[in-house]
Amino acid sequence: MSTSTLLTDVAIIVLAAGAIWFGSGWLEEASDRLASHYGLPQVVQGAVIAAVGSSMPELATVVIAGLAGSLAIGVGGIVGSAIFNVLVIPGFAGLLTDDPIESNRTLVYKEAQFYMLAVSALLITFALGVIYYPAGDGLSGTITRPLALLPLALYGLYVFIQYQDTADHVPGDDESGNAVDPGRQWLRLAAGLAVILLAVHFLVEAVSSLGMIFGVPEFLLGVTIVAGATSLPDSLVSVRAARARRPVASLANVLGSNTFDLLVAIPIGILLVGEETIDFAMAVPMFGVLTTATIALFTVMRTDLTLSEREAVGLLGIYALFVGWVVLETLDVAVDLLPNA
Repeated sequence: MSTSTLLTDVAIIVLAAGAIWFGSGWLEEASDRLASHYGLPQVVQGAVIAAVGSSMPELATVVIAGLAGSLAIGVGGIVGSAIFNVLVIPGFAGLLTDDPIESNRTLVYKEAQFYMLAVSALLITFALGVIYYPAGDGLSGTITRPLALLPLALYGLYVFIQYQDTADHVPGDDESGNAVDPGRQWLRLAAGLAVILLAVHFLVEAVSSLGMIFGVPEFLLGVTIVAGATSLPDSLVSVRAARARRPVASLANVLGSNTFDLLVAIPIGILLVGEETIDFAMAVPMFGVLTTATIALFTVMRTDLTLSEREAVGLLGIYALFVGWVVLETLDVAVDLLPNA
């Protein structure tokens, strides 16, 4: 492969990431204004409205990668994005704000714990595929459409819980009555989504090309490059919310976005392609990292119900160790914990 092709792929990735950021700005602003217009509580704004909106790049990645026969890139992107979200986004938000980011018990004991349940549910779904639909030798299994419905059903429960919170919520004077044109905001949201879809299409093609050049498994490319690019919207939403003194919405977006990605985005990709073979031996170490990252975030959120600057640095340090480990595994320098890496 020529050097010009390599540079072209890198340039496409950079431009696609920029376009994702741009489109997500439209989408995030529109979803935030619509949530305020309809008088939704701050936790629901962050965990559902903003989270689903900022998760569109991950969903688009899974759909486009699945239709292109490279669903492993999409699945890897979801897992990597989840790790990025719980470590890097709160870390940056904590460093870019003057005061510690405040949490609350609802966020810790509902959103964080339901997200932990989402991680377990997806891992169990993968395990069921290995047990009942083994694919070849080793620990590979086929995730079928009926299995993909299991995490979707759990997300339905999550939405029902959020609906109950919304029904019980009485909006204050600062949450309703603002002059917002709903029709215009829905159009703005749709335009942002269109930009994201187009950018993700080119992003997946460029990443697949890089995988062929360097011989790197698609799952690992998804965990690193695709995850970082598609997590830009979540970063934008959470940092903006934190700087606007809406810390609960900032952290709720991280947890809600990850819950959506794991329970909706991956199953939708499988429903589209019909079935997908998952290398359980590759997935389990990554889910181990994701679980560790989630426990770390849960711990710092619960400690005094605030995220301090020192804790933010600690979260970023854990992510740096994760990226370093993946790079060393890919170069066959570290202990071989990832098969085929």
